[in-house]
Amino acid sequence: MNRTLRTSALAAVLTIVVGLVACAAPEPAADPTPTVASAVATPVAKPGKPTRVEIPVIAVDETLHGVGLNANGSMEMPAFGDAAWYKPGPRPGGAGPAVLVAHVRGPGGADVFSRLHELQIGDEVTVHRTDGTSTFVVDGSEQVAKKDLPLDRIWIDTDASALRLITCGGEYDPKIGGFPDNTIVYAHLA
Repeated sequence: MNRTLRTSALAAVLTIVVGLVACAAPEPAADPTPTVASAVATPVAKPGKPTRVEIPVIAVDETLHGVGLNANGSMEMPAFGDAAWYKPGPRPGGAGPAVLVAHVRGPGGADVFSRLHELQIGDEVTVHRTDGTSTFVVDGSEQVAKKDLPLDRIWIDTDASALRLITCGGEYDPKIGGFPDNTIVYAHLA
């Protein structure tokens, strides 16, 4: 991944800490150490625009919207009830780590990633694109304090296709008006 893209991606992921303040998640589902599959599937050379994400084991089937950066450099966040892919980063199925974000909880209660913490190693995530689909297999997940976001694990330098699903975690803290943690699921192209 080139340095400019990586720098923009790192800055945006840092701002997830600020952007996902309206959601909460229980404990992580699996070993927090992501792995890279030994038999790596070949990424799509020029993947189309992501249009939908399906995670059958947690009943997610949601349209994807692209998000970029706000004027202040923070990552745009999807509306409650929506899921998004980070447009400046790699597209799901292409080389590098693509990022999908959604809320765990919104004003009306459970949101798109309300059960993200339940994903287990081996569960599948399918991303539909304008040119086909890519299925990813979960390697692990973790819940970390937003201030300790593991950028080195989210934005690995790789030519393999990886997927990161990110939302809020922890217990709602009225003092900060949000949630102190992020839940991150790591997956590789099947």
